[in-house]
Amino acid sequence: MPQPISDMHDADTELPVVRTLAERVFHQLQRAIVRGELPPGTRITEPELSTHYGISRGPLREAMRRLETYRLIERVPHVGARVVKLSMDELLELFDVREALESMAARLAAKSMTAEEIAGLREVLAFHERQEDLSSGEAYYQREGDLDFHYRIVQGSHNRMLMTLLCDDLYYLVRLYRTQFSANGSRPQRAFVEHHRIVDAIEAGDAELAELLMRRHVSASRENVAAHYARTLGDEAVHSPETPRIES
Repeated sequence: MPQPISDMHDADTELPVVRTLAERVFHQLQRAIVRGELPPGTRITEPELSTHYGISRGPLREAMRRLETYRLIERVPHVGARVVKLSMDELLELFDVREALESMAARLAAKSMTAEEIAGLREVLAFHERQEDLSSGEAYYQREGDLDFHYRIVQGSHNRMLMTLLCDDLYYLVRLYRTQFSANGSRPQRAFVEHHRIVDAIEAGDAELAELLMRRHVSASRENVAAHYARTLGDEAVHSPETPRIES
């Protein structure tokens, strides 16, 4: 059962309540990666991280192994560990999978979510509405787990296979690109409105509509992310050391 919102996060750090040092470092690093503080492709080393976080190599290695399991970092021959950087094709494939599976989750949620779970979903949206980044139209950042609208929908499907795929295997990788590449222009406010419509359909028990709305929602995010990523690739090409900068 989802936890009450007030119980889920450390107010000072905005991190989930954790039990071990390695777990805390994992959450700090994954948050830095998801928020873009450690951009895709950034090389990361144990000595630097150990110094930055003031911890020994043991807990750090455990945290990095977990980051690797969740596909947030990768080991590259002759380079070492770096923040994962998907190609455009890989990114589009990820969103294709997300569109198919999350629309299925919304359909199942319309059949399976309890009144209490739906009320919790409404509470999450009310929490999001109070966020400064959303009210200013700058972004729509959702914290992980029970404070994440999409996470709650998948949990509400009550389908264990979907929950494993979307809340464990792909969760952090999806969050990385969802956060960094979809929060621009008018998309944050539109996404918030779309979330409300999806909940309305789920609450009405309209499985077909919930599935359709979620599919459209993820598809719109996919198009926005692809356009943003293409612009990023273009900027990198213009400003790379091999490419002369064009002065205006």
